[in-house]
Amino acid sequence: QELLVESGGGLVQPGGSLRLSCAVSRSILNFNTMDWYRQAPGKEHEFVAAVKVTGGNTYYTDSVKGRFTISRDNARKAVYLQMNSLKPEDTAVYYCAAGSQGSITSAPYMLWGQGTQVTVSL
Repeated sequence: QELLVESGGGLVQPGGSLRLSCAVSRSILNFNTMDWYRQAPGKEHEFVAAVKVTGGNTYYTDSVKGRFTISRDNARKAVYLQMNSLKPEDTAVYYCAAGSQGSITSAPYMLWGQGTQVTVSL
């Protein structure tokens, strides 16, 4: 049983669009942020985008600003990443994550999905 499950990956040509979804098995209100990371071949995990579950503030890495949009639907227990104007450099496995800030008596942590492959190529 997976807590976070990504879907929507696939093959698109440069300039195209793709929408990733992350289904969460419990209320995302249990978490402080929902995040997307990616890992390209031979590269380390890279932060892509995050949204605060309460309030909806969003954050993006510079390379995707203006092209990617993260959103969440608390009622549907889902997080989305709309990716437009895709570039070959966006090719990676994309991972959904749920982040908890913890508290004074509970350490911060993140939970991870299994990933979905995004390939941008002619």
